[in-house]
Amino acid sequence: MSNEARYANYRALSLRRHDHGILEIVMGAAQSANQKLSTADHRMHAELSTIWADIDKDPEVRVAIIRGEGKGFSAGGDLGLVEEMANDFHVRARVWREARDLVYGVINCNKPVVSAMHGPAVGAGLVAGLLADVSIAAKTARIIDGHTRLGVAAGDHAAIVWPLLCGMAKAKYYLLLCEAVSGEEAERIGLVSLAVDEADLLPRAFEVAEKLAKGSQTAIRWTKYALNNWLRMAGPSFDSSLALEFMGFAGPDVKEGIASLRGRRPPNFETDSPF
Repeated sequence: MSNEARYANYRALSLRRHDHGILEIVMGAAQSANQKLSTADHRMHAELSTIWADIDKDPEVRVAIIRGEGKGFSAGGDLGLVEEMANDFHVRARVWREARDLVYGVINCNKPVVSAMHGPAVGAGLVAGLLADVSIAAKTARIIDGHTRLGVAAGDHAAIVWPLLCGMAKAKYYLLLCEAVSGEEAERIGLVSLAVDEADLLPRAFEVAEKLAKGSQTAIRWTKYALNNWLRMAGPSFDSSLALEFMGFAGPDVKEGIASLRGRRPPNFETDSPF
């Protein structure tokens, strides 16, 4: 397959090639024209789950940079998609598979990944943002794992990487309470690699990417592979968390979560857990 054919069907993700084998992945380029944050609708979610395998096979790519367009990095899941997941088993099963492939795709991609996060960083985009090999956040970025606010368990990347990055105590605090973490605080607790002024975010990301692209590709890729065995060992925790998250999409709390987000009000979770 030619490299152009490999990416021909991508629409939600804008792909831009740069010198030294750097591929820039932009989320929400089309949405930002309408002053919207990048949301993971059907197409965006599916593309985020497949792009990493395509990058892995692309001989012209040495490093990938993922960033968001407009006001923020990513705004999380599209509520229309969330409603479909709650009401349709087949949609739920498909999105579960995509969520699994997104996490393992970033982990197993042999090319290093750099993320550049600004503004809100939530949802499927945040998966790639925090699993990136070098994660860079603007000091003013707002990193939020909003699963429990929606009424489902913190699946996606949460259980596999937050405790490893920032420790169990901080992971539980932020994941259970859905508290926002600024980019500056994220760097302090080890959740991201670097925090910089927003004006310096993209220049720093490209600086890091260029250094990686000019380095020994075998040494860098094999180092990534070895280090990511820590994440592979956490695979059973991830698989469990993802299954519990998607079990929650079939339960009553997610309906209240969706309604509260649409109504811009706090949720009122009255159903007691059978667990």
